[in-house]
Amino acid sequence: MFQYRRKDRVQTLIRDEISYLLQREIKDPRLEFVTITRVKVSEDLQHATVFISVLGDEKRKKQAMEGLTRATGFIRREIGSRIKLRLVPEIIFKYDDSIEGVARIHKLLNEIRNDKPEKGI
Repeated sequence: MFQYRRKDRVQTLIRDEISYLLQREIKDPRLEFVTITRVKVSEDLQHATVFISVLGDEKRKKQAMEGLTRATGFIRREIGSRIKLRLVPEIIFKYDDSIEGVARIHKLLNEIRNDKPEKGI
């Protein structure tokens, strides 16, 4: 039987709570197009790295990171009141560019597929 480790449960809870806060509680317009892609918590549960994706150009990404930096204290406080932990992890936001990489690969594969001559049967 598969059993979750505590670290995995904490990562999931933090991801869900931050997503909820961004959708319902935080009214900063800079954070409208922010998506939490994953959360990585250290083994001692003292640090949580939250990876985000932002829909838009570089300016919007920069504004989103500024908004998240400004809201970090509020987010951490809310997580502390919603998730019962001895120590609320320090939250660090990082931009996750893996989605852009996947989109680029998908685009290149489509270009290759469209450039191939059709084979006759």
